[in-house]
Amino acid sequence: MRHYTSYDSTELAYRVLEAKGGAGGETVVCLAGGPGRDAAYLGDLGGLDARHTLVVPDSRGTGSSPPSPDPGGYAFPALAEDLEALRRHLGLERFALLAHDAACATAQAYAASHADRLSRLILVTPGSRLQGELPDDAEQIFESRATEDWWTDAYVAVHTLPTATGMDEIRDLLRRAAPMAYGRWDAPQRAHAAAEGDQLGPVPRAGFWQGVDEPSRLALLHGLRDVRCPVLVITGDRDAVTGMRAGELVAASFPEAVLRPLHEVGHYPWVDEPDLFRPLVEEFLASDAG
Repeated sequence: MRHYTSYDSTELAYRVLEAKGGAGGETVVCLAGGPGRDAAYLGDLGGLDARHTLVVPDSRGTGSSPPSPDPGGYAFPALAEDLEALRRHLGLERFALLAHDAACATAQAYAASHADRLSRLILVTPGSRLQGELPDDAEQIFESRATEDWWTDAYVAVHTLPTATGMDEIRDLLRRAAPMAYGRWDAPQRAHAAAEGDQLGPVPRAGFWQGVDEPSRLALLHGLRDVRCPVLVITGDRDAVTGMRAGELVAASFPEAVLRPLHEVGHYPWVDEPDLFRPLVEEFLASDAG
């Protein structure tokens, strides 16, 4: 692990996956979601490090990074300022940013405040809480898979989660609900879900959405209208976690964004279909736009 000093003098960790064979592709900073999940679940993003160097930070209170001395440090706008500190540490004038799941909110906060620092922005299976809408198509996708073997147990787990209290119970329920996050429940998906283990940090998770009032949310959305770098939003038609409509709303928040839905793909496209996900991202990174 490597370390950098953020805006409040906290030492935060990150790892670097060097491009294989010395390939000269663009450096991509990759943000893990959850919120509050250890970034290890990103792996190498389906082999994206074959051509690109990946920089993967551990957000506060996850992985090898220490807890935040201030609870407000877990909120996604503060995490965006950690990202800016990382950019300065790396000496990058502009860089490509990839974010997954809840980290797409952090990436949007960063884009709204530091648009000139981004060469490209990739948002993978985002939710649309920032956009002020929670579409119900994820539930519809979940219901459409009711004939699959894992579905009944996952259904019980999903409907028990809102009343769960202890983290042990929550982790068990999330484990039982895990199949709904994938396009299918085969060996690669089972291995990925099992490897996640106890990666969920309850304190960072609880603090992620705190302290962002309605005027701040609207101001952030207004800032996205000034983002001029190319934006790619990726969704999966079997994503029963955030669905597809959320990605459409996120894409519409930018002046120009490319929306790419992937077939038979869930919440983790690089696990379900790495040979679809990786070329799509590589083509976007290599494009002349921006």
